[in-house]
Amino acid sequence: MDAIPARWAQKMMDSYRDEGGVNTSDEPGLPSKPEISALCLQIMQLLFPGYHDTGSIGKLELATLTNERVSALAEDLRRAFQAVLAGKDDAGATVTVGKLFDELPAIRAMLQTDVEAAYEGDPAARTRDEIILSYPFLEAIAIQRVAHFLYRHEIPLVPRMMTEWAHVQTGIDIHPGAAIGSHFFIDHGTGVVIGETCRIGAHVKLYHGVTLGARSFAKDETGRIKKGGKRHPDVEDNVTIYPNATVLGGETVIGRNSTIGGNVFLMHSVPPSSLVYNEEAQVRVVAKSSKGDTVDYSI
Repeated sequence: MDAIPARWAQKMMDSYRDEGGVNTSDEPGLPSKPEISALCLQIMQLLFPGYHDTGSIGKLELATLTNERVSALAEDLRRAFQAVLAGKDDAGATVTVGKLFDELPAIRAMLQTDVEAAYEGDPAARTRDEIILSYPFLEAIAIQRVAHFLYRHEIPLVPRMMTEWAHVQTGIDIHPGAAIGSHFFIDHGTGVVIGETCRIGAHVKLYHGVTLGARSFAKDETGRIKKGGKRHPDVEDNVTIYPNATVLGGETVIGRNSTIGGNVFLMHSVPPSSLVYNEEAQVRVVAKSSKGDTVDYSI
């Protein structure tokens, strides 16, 4: 029987050689998904201490714990950056880590505006602590805001892995390239998709199922999709987009103070202060009778 597992193992080795898809440490190795998951949890613990731990944190231990966490996270980030930079820019990895930690207080301040937007925008929210502890959008936007900083500083792969971790955790898919203003709130959140080249202003509120996506993709002469370019819409300040609306296209702009109704499908710009909605479909309401007959209440 020992020969059979050996044969299977050799077949897998042949597949690794022929098809690739192996992350080995001598090439150098890329960060693994568990490594990035651990990084994301470290980031959340640093951004919101005591909310992502096994319990609350005593005030007297906060300074010591913060020093330990900063040191550990800085080293883990540096290693991850060096891996994706293929070991060619160790100094650049260290510099980017420093810039990120310099920026984290400003990111925390921005996240507080998101918490405030949720508190003011959702009558079900009783406290701000409830939002930090139980609203999935906050986890998604917290990781995205950190990932966006790394994306702008041209760290490859890691930002995308971070936002995909948040996607798995929350059901909210925000590309790290999306630029998002202050006081951002996604109510419920499940199924929201925000593409790479979106630009979103301040005080924007989205509901579940909203897609800010791309239209059909241009292709080159060989039939391959062209990368890059502005593909996703812009959403200006004070816009609300209701559930399951789809807004597509890099030239599409939703003007400030506009409201997009539920289930709207939109591929063109709308001016500021617009209300966009579908005409109401005919709805029939009938009463059930014990004999299976119906009484039509439609008007």
